[in-house]
Amino acid sequence: MKIIEQIIELALKSAEQAEVFHVSSHGTIATYEANRLKLMETRATEGVALRIIKNGRIGFAATTDLNYPQSLVDTAVEVVPFGPEAKLTFPAKTTYPNVKTLDNSVKIYSTENMVETGQTLIDQLRSLHTDVTCEGRVGKSFGTQTIMNSQGGFAQHTSSSFGVYLHGTLIQGEDMLFVGDGETSCSPIENTDTILKSVAEQIENARKVSDSPSGSLPVIFTPQGVASILLGPLMTGFNGRTVVQGSSPLIGKLGQQILDRKLTIWDDPTLSLVPGSSPSDDEGVASRKKMVVDQGIASTFLYDLQTAGQAGETSTGNASRGLTSLPSPSSTVLIINDGDAPYADMVRNISDGIIVEQVLGAGQGNILAGEFNANVLLGYRISRGKIIGRVKDCVISGNVYNVLNNIEAIGSESRWIGGSLKTPAIYCHGVSVASKN
Repeated sequence: MKIIEQIIELALKSAEQAEVFHVSSHGTIATYEANRLKLMETRATEGVALRIIKNGRIGFAATTDLNYPQSLVDTAVEVVPFGPEAKLTFPAKTTYPNVKTLDNSVKIYSTENMVETGQTLIDQLRSLHTDVTCEGRVGKSFGTQTIMNSQGGFAQHTSSSFGVYLHGTLIQGEDMLFVGDGETSCSPIENTDTILKSVAEQIENARKVSDSPSGSLPVIFTPQGVASILLGPLMTGFNGRTVVQGSSPLIGKLGQQILDRKLTIWDDPTLSLVPGSSPSDDEGVASRKKMVVDQGIASTFLYDLQTAGQAGETSTGNASRGLTSLPSPSSTVLIINDGDAPYADMVRNISDGIIVEQVLGAGQGNILAGEFNANVLLGYRISRGKIIGRVKDCVISGNVYNVLNNIEAIGSESRWIGGSLKTPAIYCHGVSVASKN
């Protein structure tokens, strides 16, 4: 606290407003290669970033050396003439929602238990598939984030994180198969059954290689598939930065039907013990739950302070930043509402189509317009209602607004992906699939 106050005091000698963003973290990770523990590593980091407003422009500097605060201030002042025009005022003191982000049991969770968790998971998978070579990691961390500014704003929270990830490689002649899954939580993950089941099923479905179909076909995007290919192009349109740049295809469309009525999406950073949650965003604006898509209707854009000022709007509490970067708008914790279709029923409904688990290169195409074009890294062919094998040399492409306007069904069971997305599987028809063969 003292160093933060000192930096603000020094900055105000040269600037009209100042903000300090301070982070500290401590983590331990166990890494596995070739089915065995390879490395146990512990890291501790601390750093501070300073943002100032002087003569209507923004200056920024960051450092991990807290011994020379004046040097940090001098750097921020020096870059002011080259900084963007300030369209923001730092927030004043406010109250924040009660969002639990810390589980103290992560701190005391032993490294021995971490190692056992990872090794047991690998051994269990290899007992089911003895020819698979496994990699993985088990990690825990906890850290504190503090934001203080010259307007009286102050936000601080301490969070914990625990992650378990398992990856498998299967080599059959010249064919190489890569599968994987994982979970992230604010609490220790001791039950890894979901991860084991997911990876084992991926291997089972993918052992046999099938010809890839081509054409306008029905496609099931698993929760991982939704995160891998659909979410990026879609959320780009709701990002306040693309709105103020004039590049979002959703400008002027709030309140209008843009997607299938089956689809509802929330941005909710107020959920307790979810890794993406926080009582405030990374500028000290109070977190709140907001509807992004309401039964297919575009409901809100996501702003930080700067883009909100540029748009003549109010920040939605969606500022995200790293230590060495200025804040920018981003979603926090996205929740896609469940549907009523069991996954097995969706598969049975398809006479010829594919399932998409993972893609490679989803950013190809005009992502600002919602377009995607990607190689299917892991996907399966469905024939007559059954999964018959893995597709290779398969490309999937389209426009996310068109694809999500042709939803046949939404799954009845959701999964957390990466601690910041909860989504069911989504079954769409009329998706462009092409084979390279």
